[in-house]
Amino acid sequence: MKPLDFTKLDGLITAVAQDYQTNEVLMLAFMNQEAWEETVKTGRVCYFSRSRQRLWRKGEESGNVQIVKEIFIDCDRDAVVIKVDQIGGAACHVGYNSCFYTQIEADGSEKIIKAEKVFDPEKVYGKK
Repeated sequence: MKPLDFTKLDGLITAVAQDYQTNEVLMLAFMNQEAWEETVKTGRVCYFSRSRQRLWRKGEESGNVQIVKEIFIDCDRDAVVIKVDQIGGAACHVGYNSCFYTQIEADGSEKIIKAEKVFDPEKVYGKK
C-alpha cells in the first residue's frame, strides 16, 4: 500500500468515523502514524488525542468501541473515512450517538437535533 501523508498537521491525518450501516457521520478525530497502524492491525479504531498527547483507543473508558468495517483514503492521502460498527451505541463523549447533534439555523441560532442521549457521561466518566 502507498503510505499515507503524515507530514501535514504536525504528523496527523484527519479521520472521520461513519456508521457503516446508516452512513451517519459519528465523529471527527485525528490519527498519527502509530494510531493508523494499530487501527489497521487490530480492526479497532485508535486515534491520537491532541488534548492528552497520546494514543486514544476509542472506548477505552466508555466501552463504546469502533470496529472497522471499511476504510477510504482521500486523494491527497492525508484524510480517511472509517466506516465502523459503533459498539455501545454512542460515539460522542457527551452521550449522543453522533458528535454532530447540533444544527445551526439560518439566523445563527443553535438547535439540538438529536436530543436523546445514549448514556450519561457523568456516570461513565465521572464528569460532565
